[in-house]
Amino acid sequence: MVTLFSSPSCTSCRKAKLWLESHNISYTERDVNKVPLRAEEVKEILRLTEDGTEELISKRSKVFSKLDFDIDTISINNFIQLIVENPSLLKRPIIMDDRRMQVGYNDDEIRRFLPRDVRQRELIRATFRADLEDRAKC
Repeated sequence: MVTLFSSPSCTSCRKAKLWLESHNISYTERDVNKVPLRAEEVKEILRLTEDGTEELISKRSKVFSKLDFDIDTISINNFIQLIVENPSLLKRPIIMDDRRMQVGYNDDEIRRFLPRDVRQRELIRATFRADLEDRAKC
């Protein structure tokens, strides 16, 4: 099951919801401002990151500018507590399942949440279309 961590004012979150719905992907949405993440959930998100804490923090958020901390030197325990107490520090949306995670909305990257057989069919169709276009040029 896909989980979408979002906030109502987030345009990228609305795009992600529309994409998931248009591709018939079941998901659970969670407004991180109403139901903040627990420390265990932040740890799970960190486990799936490719770039660590840097990938998760929205440096453009108002909370980030108000808080006085150095992302490069903060301990992991303090980082987790900071997110638990200030969920608006997170970039959104965060889309994840048991094995994958995406931070922010990206048309290409979100396709990883499609079932494997759907991705394979789409790849075959795209390859077929490209072959037809190449033949039409000749």
